[in-house]
Amino acid sequence: MIRTRRGLVAAIVTLAGLTLAGVMFLAGRQPSAQLNDELAAQVTMILEQASAGEHHAHGHHFESNVVCAVEPFGTEPANASSLVEVKWVYARHLCAITGESSEWSVSVRASGPIAVRLGIPPMVKVPEAGAGYPERVRRLIPPRYHGEAFAGFSGDAAIEAAKERFAQADSAR
Repeated sequence: MIRTRRGLVAAIVTLAGLTLAGVMFLAGRQPSAQLNDELAAQVTMILEQASAGEHHAHGHHFESNVVCAVEPFGTEPANASSLVEVKWVYARHLCAITGESSEWSVSVRASGPIAVRLGIPPMVKVPEAGAGYPERVRRLIPPRYHGEAFAGFSGDAAIEAAKERFAQADSAR
């Protein structure tokens, strides 16, 4: 009976240790919720404050304001734990152009995965649309994030916030 209890205790301790190791491993690979929020805000600001010339360099041709939803899914370095440590942000984005239409649902939009180098000046890399697009995404985004690069937004919060800012931008015109 004592031997069975010792075995059970040893199994529980081992399982708890493995669980903790797994949590620590995943925590090291996934940015914290706070860091994700900071990265989303930073990338959103970079996209929305880009000049018309900068947007043209990304393959987007318009002269109106831009409102974006951004959801980061990775960083370089992968184990960054604060904004100052992050060199590159990998994110999905959805940007709508104001002025073309007063309705989000029929506005001109651009979306997909992007890579953003944080720095002065920041650099935004957008894979060119068209034939070969998936391969261009794979060249831009590190392999460890390929699954996320082709996934949609995980929820509606970022898009809903962008829709609200779009409506405010349109009513301010």
